[in-house]
Amino acid sequence: MDPFVVLVLCLSCLLLLSLWRQSSARGKLPPGPTPLPIIGNILQVDVKDISKSLSNFSKVYGPVFTVYFGQKPVVVLHGYEAVKEALIDMGEEFSGRGILAVAERANKGHGIVSSNGKTWKDIRRFSLMTLRNFGMGKRSIEDRVQEEARCLVEELRKTKSSPCDPTFILSCAPCNVICSIIFQNRFDYKDQNFLNLLERLNENVRILSSTWLQVCDNFPPLIDYLPGTHNTLLKNIAYTKSYVLEKVKEHQESLDINNPRDYIDCFLIKMEQEKHNQHSGFTIENLVCSVSDLFGAGTETTSTTVRYGLLLLLKYPEVTAKVQEEIGRVVGRHRSPCMQDRSRMPYTDAVVHEIQRYINLLPTNLPHAVTCDIKFRNYYIPKGTTIFTSLSSVLHDEKEFPNPKVFDPGHFLDESGNFKKSDYFMPFSAGKRICLGESLARMELFLFLTTILQNFNLKSLVDPKDLDTTPVANGFASVPPSYQICFNPV
Repeated sequence: MDPFVVLVLCLSCLLLLSLWRQSSARGKLPPGPTPLPIIGNILQVDVKDISKSLSNFSKVYGPVFTVYFGQKPVVVLHGYEAVKEALIDMGEEFSGRGILAVAERANKGHGIVSSNGKTWKDIRRFSLMTLRNFGMGKRSIEDRVQEEARCLVEELRKTKSSPCDPTFILSCAPCNVICSIIFQNRFDYKDQNFLNLLERLNENVRILSSTWLQVCDNFPPLIDYLPGTHNTLLKNIAYTKSYVLEKVKEHQESLDINNPRDYIDCFLIKMEQEKHNQHSGFTIENLVCSVSDLFGAGTETTSTTVRYGLLLLLKYPEVTAKVQEEIGRVVGRHRSPCMQDRSRMPYTDAVVHEIQRYINLLPTNLPHAVTCDIKFRNYYIPKGTTIFTSLSSVLHDEKEFPNPKVFDPGHFLDESGNFKKSDYFMPFSAGKRICLGESLARMELFLFLTTILQNFNLKSLVDPKDLDTTPVANGFASVPPSYQICFNPV
């Protein structure tokens, strides 16, 4: 038979199989745009801004709908009610981790972020307990954050009011806080190993949010067979894991089971306790991936939020002036801000919340998956189905936050100027998979920003009105544009 005819027959069979699988699944899942064979709805989705495309779909199909990324169906939950119902009211059923193709290649289901089932529950519970034992949410870690905030201020003074890109300086502070928990020690801001790790972390966030990575996640074979930035991402992850593994080996040589120094020591002790349990998730692979997860998440999310926050404060000097007035009135100039101050600083607290709401750091959240066959709002969702929970639709809800696209601290203030909580404030997600370090991140954001504004006036190189705060990438994360800033000592 002619090879060309064979090729046509094979492609036709693949096409028919794809059509059959998609039509079979569509009969059970929530409604959504009609997918094309093999490529699904990819031509109807703006991969530069997936969140915006999902918002447009919700106007047609409602708060629960299905979109095909390649041949993979993804059920999207849009709006506060649907997201809350899934992540909080049915938290157990929606607690699975959906597959991110590149993350799967890198971590193979290990660690805190990528794992599932009993392994995930055991490691998450252990990690939360260990972080708390080392001070997360307590006064001891607050002292550590305050100390790092003072180090950050000293580093910013060295710029001598010259224009600078604050990306790496701002990454150092939260990174050192998490390093003190997982590695026991902090790094000097000029340490080359430290800077190499930070550079790779920062690059990875940009790559993860790029158009190409959205395409790769939709069509996983591209990762294995084509060149591209996904290879840089995988190399960067491998570099970080190699560094962590060296640290683990050092800890194994000096381990004292009666005196654990940090997270790695505690994990090694747990491994020893469970060495006869063949089904234990406490393995070297999970240790390396868990430390890498904590290192990355504990650094980039906070530093990106602070960096984006300073850009917004440059853009709106009247907001900055009000925050500095409140800092001067409540804290003064001769001591460091502390968490007790927050209750007496409603405007500053509102600004920190509004920064997180406005920047919408993880627009579609990390993907979830259902852990069993479920019925959700009269739709049948099979076990393992990937779930996207649109945090954009919650953080930018027009009823809860009038003019949600406008940066306005008033979104978190009542008529008397008191701080106003909102159930819609979900930048850390919600439910069983809520960010492990939420309390630490909240503390860092408040203390880093207030300490910076206590010590410096911020100056833009251009007219504040001309500053563009639109994210340069809006895939996995909202990445702020690069900018120059002058830190003028008060």
